[in-house]
Order: sequence, then C-alpha cells, then structure tokens
Amino acid sequence: MRCSVCGRAAVIKLRHANLRLCPEHLVTRVEKEVAGAIRRFRMFSPEERVLVAISGGKDSLALWHILAKLGYQADGLYIDLGIEEYSTRSRQVSEDFARGQGLTLHVLSLKEELGATLDELTRLARGKTCSLCGTVKRYLMNRAAWEGGYQALATGHNLDDEAATLLGNVLRWDEGYLTRQYPVLPGEGKLVRKVKPLVFLSEREMAAYCLITGIRYLYEDCPHAEGARSIVFKGVLNQLEDRYPATKISFLRQFLKVRNRFRPPEPVVLQDCPSCGMPTAADGLCRFCRLKERVSHGTPA
Repeated sequence: MRCSVCGRAAVIKLRHANLRLCPEHLVTRVEKEVAGAIRRFRMFSPEERVLVAISGGKDSLALWHILAKLGYQADGLYIDLGIEEYSTRSRQVSEDFARGQGLTLHVLSLKEELGATLDELTRLARGKTCSLCGTVKRYLMNRAAWEGGYQALATGHNLDDEAATLLGNVLRWDEGYLTRQYPVLPGEGKLVRKVKPLVFLSEREMAAYCLITGIRYLYEDCPHAEGARSIVFKGVLNQLEDRYPATKISFLRQFLKVRNRFRPPEPVVLQDCPSCGMPTAADGLCRFCRLKERVSHGTPA
C-alpha cells in the first residue's frame, strides 16, 4: 500500500477520504484539517487565548499539541472528577504531557469545588452519572475560561463524536439540540465561546496521529461510560461506515448545510447566580450551586 501523496509506504487507509497516507502526510492532513476548521468557522484568532479541555485521552491531548504547534496561545484544563483509579491515571497522563511539552495545565478538583467526587455525587444525587458529569464539567470549564480571561474553550470532540450526537438528536427530532449542534457556540456575557476544531477528523486519524507523533494518552474509557447511548450510536455508525464509506462525514456535512432550516428554540434569559455569579437560566441558584448545597446538607438533589 502506497501513500496517495508521495508514493512511499502508507500506514493508514482512510476509506472515507479515499486516501492512503504515510506517517508524514497523515500528520500533515490532521494538522491541516484542524487549521482549516479554525479558519472556516472563525473559531478564534492567533491573538485570542484558548483553554483546551483535557481528559488525558487521545483527542484532547492531540488537539492541545496541534494548537501549540500552530502557534496558538493554548493552555489546558483538567478536571479531576475523583473516579477511583481512573481519575488518578488520567490526571497523571495529562500532567506528564503538559510537563513534557512545556505547556500550562490548570487542574481543578471536583471534591474541592463541590464537596464530593463524581462517584459520591452519583450516590447522593438523583440523575444519571453522565448527566451529572456533564453538568459539573460544563460549569467548571466555562467558569475557568471566564475567570482566566480566555476567549475560547476548545474540546476534543471528533467526527465520530459529532456524528453519534447528531444521530441521537435526529432520532428524537430534538430541534433545540439540532440548532445548537455546530462547531462553534458563540459566547454571551460570562458564557465563553465553545469550539470543536477536530470536528471533521475521525477517531482512527486521531489515534494514528498520536502514535506517529509519540503522544502518550490514556487508552481506557471512563468506567461510567459503559452502556451509554453515544457508544451504541457509534457502533451503528461504524457498521454503516464499513459498508458505505464516508457515511459519517457526509451525514455531518449535509446536516451543517441544512441546519438553519430547523426552528431555533425560544431565547433563554440568563441571569447571574446569586451564589457564584455565573450565568444561569434558573430562577435562583444555578444547577451547580444547587448540587453543592445538597452535597453540603447530605440530601438528594
């Protein structure tokens, strides 16, 4: 198998792009796709500071590496959720990466911020673990970006993630979520702009990029992710992709072309939480502060 660009030995075949690539041109492709997505969707400029949400996995670490390589002012944020040994290992991988790359990594502890680890919160609060995790992470990431003076918050959502999310939203015909699914969510007040520079890159490409560039990442998935709907949707899409290459990229690109046809939700009036000062649509305390209050009282949320 020969590289489609230079004719040297290829290490990966990307059926959805009709490409066979050697290590050099796989790296070039990935970095070019990231740079292109940033420009196309006007995610951020070289003058703006970016905070990258770091999990210790391949996508977030590779994204951080690429943004730094492209010359962007990118720092990292790791949230220690206190998930038994998993958080210990993912935090160590993230800190080792930052140290080795000479990058700045901010670390927040959910135990210190909320008074409980995610495992403890799951036992105490009503609701699914992934939903609670999403709530606390979104709050802490946005607060850290706002207080740190960052103009954008970047996450490592890749093509597989976005296609699976889109499939779930389409199956429910959830127009509110469909209108919000986009590589950029504009900032508003204390809500910092959110961006997804890996939106058109597959999991295989990101794994290969890490292998070629020597990025060491945590291979295991979060123990709470077992049975998640997103994993089921990814499995369905993988089956379709095996039979019909380019299904995922076509599904996502075509959606982005017609996205504006969906009815946007009614505008949400935001106000500052009386406890923490961060924006909330709730009448009173924000969801995070309500969880924090419940944790302090030891009663279900």
